[in-house]
Amino acid sequence: MKKRAKKPSESAVEMREMVMPSHTNPQNTIFGGTVMSWIDIAAAMAAARHCGRPVVTAHVDDMDFMAPIKVGYHVLIQASLNYVGTTSMIVGVKVTSENPYTGEIRTTTKAYLTFVALDDLGKPVEVPELLPETEDEKRRFENAKKRVELKKEVRRTLKKR
Repeated sequence: MKKRAKKPSESAVEMREMVMPSHTNPQNTIFGGTVMSWIDIAAAMAAARHCGRPVVTAHVDDMDFMAPIKVGYHVLIQASLNYVGTTSMIVGVKVTSENPYTGEIRTTTKAYLTFVALDDLGKPVEVPELLPETEDEKRRFENAKKRVELKKEVRRTLKKR
């Protein structure tokens, strides 16, 4: 039985972290793998909240690192559902950093991840529909729908070769 449809706001997740020396690379900025891990965790939590089931990461798309994050900075990771298929969900994640001494805030990373919901036997299971309400949610839904279509077209094109 399919669960009731949900709004993106019902499953959105916000995580906060502080960049410690153990998170950094030789440039004294955060190691990209740490940011990737935080993104995957936040996105998985949003997907699981949406479907009420265990989820697995199926695909990571368009992870853009736009600015470095320094030691001591505070990091905000925001994840929300952008699109839902039959068994899969696309989650958009935005990472911003804050310099706690100056208050400067900037977007540092954006990514889109696809998750699949699993039943008790570890097989894909249907997920609730998504009900975007705001103009921003509707825009993200349509953009994610185009991503799905483009990904399918790329796969078809590559198989032909």
